[in-house]
Amino acid sequence: MTSILQKPKSFYDVFERKPDSNQRTTHYCPGCGHGILSKLLAEAIDDLAIQDKTLLIAPVGCAVFIYYYFRTSAISAAHGRAAAVGTGLSRSHPEAVTVSYQGDGDLAAIGTSHTIHAANRGENMIVLFVNNHNYGMTGGQLAPTTLLGQVTATSPYGRSQLNDGRPIKMAEIIATLDAPVFVARCALNSPKNIMSARKTLRRGLQAQVDRKGYVFIEFLSPCPTNWHLSPVESCRWIGQTAMPLFPVGVLKDIIDEVPPQIRTLKQPDFHAILDAVGRDKPTDEHGPKIPLPYPVVKLKIAGFGGQGVLSAGTLLADAMMKQGVNVTWLPAYGPEVRGGFANCSVVISHETIGSPIVDVPNILVALNKPSLFKFGPRVPQDGLVFYNSSIIDEIPDGIVARLIAIPGSDLAQQAGSVKATNIVMLAKLLKETGMLQPTDMHPVLREAFPKEKVFDLNVKALKLGYTFSETEV
Repeated sequence: MTSILQKPKSFYDVFERKPDSNQRTTHYCPGCGHGILSKLLAEAIDDLAIQDKTLLIAPVGCAVFIYYYFRTSAISAAHGRAAAVGTGLSRSHPEAVTVSYQGDGDLAAIGTSHTIHAANRGENMIVLFVNNHNYGMTGGQLAPTTLLGQVTATSPYGRSQLNDGRPIKMAEIIATLDAPVFVARCALNSPKNIMSARKTLRRGLQAQVDRKGYVFIEFLSPCPTNWHLSPVESCRWIGQTAMPLFPVGVLKDIIDEVPPQIRTLKQPDFHAILDAVGRDKPTDEHGPKIPLPYPVVKLKIAGFGGQGVLSAGTLLADAMMKQGVNVTWLPAYGPEVRGGFANCSVVISHETIGSPIVDVPNILVALNKPSLFKFGPRVPQDGLVFYNSSIIDEIPDGIVARLIAIPGSDLAQQAGSVKATNIVMLAKLLKETGMLQPTDMHPVLREAFPKEKVFDLNVKALKLGYTFSETEV
């Protein structure tokens, strides 16, 4: 068994979260319970000899950096979606031990529905729920688990029942469901409670090794930084204030009563799916394969939010699908879409596409300067870079691909609206690559713009972009 004074083998020797760092301890605030739980988990992984089969899920929150600490397979999940990711992992890798490590702001707020339904299905996963009664990473805002009267960054007068409702007790909610096999709450505020948590965690992990189903363990964790208390005061606050409302102990344990939950992974038959949904099977009705400039076209379209970056990608993807070509479209969501620069990736191939992600595009369509500066130098020497010369007046150093300037905004304005800049740029792309004719785009434009006036405007923009010659500049 791993000594409490020994660094677990499941930990990396050095935690290189930042370049050139050689930190040997975790990066959590002094007195934080995350460091304690991380070590308990690493010790248990060592002692159960499951390092090579552990799949660790790190969502948004203070837990997000745990993949810098654990020498196991790990994946990051979007905020609140760890249960959904865990479901996919456990079902695609039924032999693995799937561990979801989440905080209260992540699990009990945006992730509530995912958590409830994963628990109700009895997915083979263990959820480690760190409850420090606030949003720890983002500055200590009110969370679903914040206590009545507790002061946070967004409840300066304390949590009010009338205004905010009572704190949510996730362990009790999960325990009411039939499927979960083990539900418990622990505290990380004293040596006695930590040793109890250690034992509880190992029972939950062993249940995963035995594939017994869904396990949920809540850990009351100190957060001295956001509580504005010392580490000692924080531990005392858990014992005197939090634990009377969130009592520790095992709420449900039926591990020994249930058989292993075996879900076999079946590969679906594509034609059977088509039959089930009433779709025709693919044929060779499209005739000869259309020409592609590269065996796999890796296209990045980027520009300001509102320039039609994402729609340009979907229009091209739809048009290529109508030609019987394999295609994927992956948008970039998040704050970039609102005022920064949005982008999407389109992969086109006659063969099966392995990944929709485009890190190194062989074709770039840049509608604004920031996009050209960010993605332009990534395009290799045999690639193509189309840029909107109407608003881009500077070319960054390091671009080795062929540059194709087109006054997209000016031509779009000539067609009737600057909003058609994306169509102008798309048309020039089609002309230079020879992938499609303008008429091949008409059906998808008709579907996207059913109003005759708007459709005609985009058809005109398509023609202007397709027939434009660089010598006209």
